[in-house]
Amino acid sequence: MSIYDQFHVRTIINAKGPSTRLSGGFLDPEVSAAMAEAATYCVDMAELQAGASKVIAEATGAEAGIVTSGAAAGLLLGTAACIAGLDPVKMGRLPDTRGMNREVIMVRSQRNFYDHAVRTTGARLVEVGLPDRYAGAGVRDAEAWEIAEEIGDQTAAVFYVAGGNSQPPLSEVSNVAHASGIPVVVDAAGQLPPASNLKRFIAEGADMVAFSGGKAIGGPQGSGILAGKRDLIMSALLQHLDLDIYWEQWDPPPSLIDKHRLIGAPQHGIGRPCKVGKETVIGLLVALRKFIAESDEDRSRRFKGLIQRLQAALTGADHARIQVTGGAVPKLELHLAKEAPRTAMELCVALERGNPSVHPDPSRVRNGIIVFSPWCMRDDDPERIAAAVKPLLRY
Repeated sequence: MSIYDQFHVRTIINAKGPSTRLSGGFLDPEVSAAMAEAATYCVDMAELQAGASKVIAEATGAEAGIVTSGAAAGLLLGTAACIAGLDPVKMGRLPDTRGMNREVIMVRSQRNFYDHAVRTTGARLVEVGLPDRYAGAGVRDAEAWEIAEEIGDQTAAVFYVAGGNSQPPLSEVSNVAHASGIPVVVDAAGQLPPASNLKRFIAEGADMVAFSGGKAIGGPQGSGILAGKRDLIMSALLQHLDLDIYWEQWDPPPSLIDKHRLIGAPQHGIGRPCKVGKETVIGLLVALRKFIAESDEDRSRRFKGLIQRLQAALTGADHARIQVTGGAVPKLELHLAKEAPRTAMELCVALERGNPSVHPDPSRVRNGIIVFSPWCMRDDDPERIAAAVKPLLRY
């Protein structure tokens, strides 16, 4: 029995990975305990974020950082910081960006639905480049000089989505943006592991970078990190905090918020709906330290053990071929034969509707492949998954 039974909600076997749709993963007991303890106290949220900033700065190599309510919230806050700077009047007007520098340049092949967070601020996306390598028309994509040529009087930022195939290289993008005094905001939500990526994007010139806290880091599902230049992080935090306080009374921590640089206290900003609680901040910080403490090799070895057990348990499954991929997060691919009693999509749906409910990665079902990730598997899940799969592949 679980707490979810009281509310008539099924628990599932998450074999897809830390997807928000599937509630992410589950928390390490140390993280859960830290959050429970944090919930028994009250603190000043600005002071808490200043404490978090020190931990995040050390982990990322950035000047400062804050805990956000997810990576998308970090992108919204980061973009708002680039547009409004430290001007409380501009902060109060967003998403009305009339008269402000509101253009955000990004490579066309990096567009995705998550850039809605950027557009929420009132920013106007300006696309550059033609992704011939994706269209099958050639090998080229956008190049740094195209970004440089698009920078103008209305440019507020360059937005870069990090990934294994992202082009042009971030270092080149940073160089051309900084030559014109334009900051670069990086979406690195899913770019962990390796743990070295925590520092990679700042080292390559990013002015702000957003990470998901509820995926690889193992923090609360509704958490994220925004790290970067101190002034930009200051602006992002000012547009996020509850600032219902008299100016004379307000005494924010100077290590993160320099009150004397402001003409007045900003009103509640565009990031106010992205509230993050004290429990989430503490949970993220404890999880971040645990993530850094575990080596990439140990983490990969732990995942490999789960996949090997799943492979052994699935041996002998009818009408299917098993393939295990390598990498930091090894995965198991179930390739269905043409004569299988179900298509990959049908098998995926049957698993989800079964008891237990098993949710694999459906991203390749159109190719007859179901993928199983170890990210969110519990110790007894490999055998339970195999027991659910095998009967569905028999006539």
